[in-house]
Amino acid sequence: MLLRPARLTLDELQAIHAGGQALRIDPAALPAIGASAEVVRRAAEGCAPVYGVNTGFGKLASTRISEADLATLQLNLIRSHSAGVGAPLPAATLRLILALKAASLARGHSGVRPVVIDTLIAVHNAGLVPWVPGQGSVGASGDLAPLAHLTLALMGEGEFNVDGTRVPAAEVLRGHRIAPLALQAKEGLALINGTQVSTALALHAFFEFEPVLEAALVIGALTVDAARGSDGPFDERIHALRGQPGQIDVARHYRALLAGSEIRDSHRRGDDRVQDPYCLRCQPQVVGACLDSMRHASLVLLREANAVTDNPLVFAAGGGELISGGNFHAEPVALAADAMALAVAEVGAIAERRIAMLIDSSVSRLPPFLTADAGLNSGFMIAHVTAAALASENKSLAHPASVDSLPTSANQEDHVSMATFAARRLQPMIDNTARILAVEWLAAAQGIEFLRPLATSPALERALARLREAVPALVHDRVLAPDIAAACALLRRGALSGLLRELQGSPALWIPA
Repeated sequence: MLLRPARLTLDELQAIHAGGQALRIDPAALPAIGASAEVVRRAAEGCAPVYGVNTGFGKLASTRISEADLATLQLNLIRSHSAGVGAPLPAATLRLILALKAASLARGHSGVRPVVIDTLIAVHNAGLVPWVPGQGSVGASGDLAPLAHLTLALMGEGEFNVDGTRVPAAEVLRGHRIAPLALQAKEGLALINGTQVSTALALHAFFEFEPVLEAALVIGALTVDAARGSDGPFDERIHALRGQPGQIDVARHYRALLAGSEIRDSHRRGDDRVQDPYCLRCQPQVVGACLDSMRHASLVLLREANAVTDNPLVFAAGGGELISGGNFHAEPVALAADAMALAVAEVGAIAERRIAMLIDSSVSRLPPFLTADAGLNSGFMIAHVTAAALASENKSLAHPASVDSLPTSANQEDHVSMATFAARRLQPMIDNTARILAVEWLAAAQGIEFLRPLATSPALERALARLREAVPALVHDRVLAPDIAAACALLRRGALSGLLRELQGSPALWIPA
């Protein structure tokens, strides 16, 4: 894949995230890379103080460094900033980080030599995973600690994650014939300043949530039919009057999913219920708003993936100039990740309400707790409790990270974004929501089978059949944990995504109709 600085697409980023892509930098970027490196070389040889080139860092920016110590300055920077803790970042996230950092440096405003970018690309293409602890960044002055650990591995001083084992970097690089990177003026700073870790974590969550959100639509529609709900609330005229694009698209999906249902036809007349509960009726409004939030987040993250976010920035035109700024502040990523967290939580929250409705016979008109012999059997009673516990966890995790700034670096860096945590916390939230939906899928399928011989729509019958390939119906009480795990694994793998896309002929939810 050709990495075109400033022109990466969401599809390309998803392909990099998935793995198996050999990357190379667009040759058209080389002149700008060389020009910016030349500006830094001249600055390093000059007398004027230039932040990060011949001065200290952060609060120590006024400390001048001699020309003889400039390489040591960069080396000490990486060593001192490698202070991360916690579990290592996953391989898919590291692939994105390596690619995003290479593409950002290749825009020619960071002052690094081509060998720096080449080393990032070589590590990526060799399938190597630097050992990068996930905790320790506040998302301003860039993702300093995690990017320092990544850089330490490039230098041969850190470690790589080889099948879960920490292996010395020098040994791994030597085995793949990659020369350890020897840093020159500003190069260490350029590598660790930037928002690539928080951006990659948010993109990782974005791509991981895609099949979960698609499954939420299919399973939500299945629940509508299991509860013998009305398809009237999905009438396109209702949603056109409001004009919210996500809502319009979600309603369109529900109409297609429910089309041809014998269950719906059987109670179109004579049903004394005037309106369904909100968890059925308001799905386009709720999930559509979540879809709009995710679409907006994708635009923010794509811009950030293509951005130059280190400091100082190099402008080679007109003789060359280095200007200090604040592009390393990851507030756009933090706010996007916080919005994503709300969307993930709400998709799970309304799914939990649908499960509660299904097991309540007074509302669903199905057997209590979806079991034919309630009392002797508890059916889905505690499966719902599990879903409620997960939904409650997501409420706590959805608290905005971006409002919780703490000053660092002796108050030089006095407002930070907390974007890295904002993005990293999305993974457990997605896990929770996927498991809630797995419970709902099991419950809705059980509900449909109580309505036999009537069939649901052809599309939803396929969704039910896919579940039954892995999980049999619940005739008598049994251990449900394996059933939930199996259903969750199916939807995380995209078992329902293809069904939705085939039905609508659309490539992805993120693309508006």
